[in-house]
Amino acid sequence: MAENRRGLGRGLSALLGEAEEISHAVDPAAGVREVPIELIHANPDQPRRHFAEAELAELADSIRDKGVLQPVLLRPSKRGEGEYELVAGERRWRAAQRAGLRALPALIRSLGDAEAFEIAIIENVQREDLNPIEEARAYWSLMGVMQITQEEAAKRVGKSRSHVANTLRLTQLPESVQEHLIEGRLTAGHARALLSTGDAEGLAEKVVAQGLSVRETEALARDKGGDAPRKASGPRKAPKDADTAALESDLEEALGMSVDVADRGGVGEVRIRYATLEQLDEICRRLTRS
Repeated sequence: MAENRRGLGRGLSALLGEAEEISHAVDPAAGVREVPIELIHANPDQPRRHFAEAELAELADSIRDKGVLQPVLLRPSKRGEGEYELVAGERRWRAAQRAGLRALPALIRSLGDAEAFEIAIIENVQREDLNPIEEARAYWSLMGVMQITQEEAAKRVGKSRSHVANTLRLTQLPESVQEHLIEGRLTAGHARALLSTGDAEGLAEKVVAQGLSVRETEALARDKGGDAPRKASGPRKAPKDADTAALESDLEEALGMSVDVADRGGVGEVRIRYATLEQLDEICRRLTRS
């Protein structure tokens, strides 16, 4: 299993390369085979949920012209003998159905649930097939299912720890802003700039309406950064010293969540804001891990 883990960390070439290199194939001698489309079922744990209609139509046109150039990865399905579940390649499978194909070239491997889940996430993330929110949710799922840290998750998917941490933070944005990310109206760069503001939802609408660039969004966020509504009563918070601000930044990067450190002469509190139950599970797991 350790060898498989290292191979996954390097990418999917070992999985989707030459058939003779795949040691766990159900029938290694057969290599790539044609599998009837009606015998292939979607993976219920597929991290990708959004498939752009225009992209699917374009891929379907390409498949009609040139066929499916890269095999999908399958494993035997629990539905019955001779049926299969997709591990990697759902976009090709969907487009092939639109193109009217009756069979798909496929590699078949005997994979457990955890390994199939990990491969599905890595395949999507490495090929940048996920939108930023799907990518963030995929990281949370990977860490939860595999019981690994952000740093370990980053190694598995071949990304930097800071990239994973910054992507995870996007799930703290309001639902309407996340929807802009899912639909492609905002990029991850836009969203990261909005994270530091007190009105991410309002600014996001302005960015989308005016078609602002990432740099323009960053400038807008800086201008509006102090506009977050304040309570009418209560003393105004004093600015934090550089050491506390740096500590907050380090914790946010490590956790992928918003962190507030309130220090009063060596006594205070640390607040961690989570946006999903998966994030709460991750906090609990880290605090209780031996």
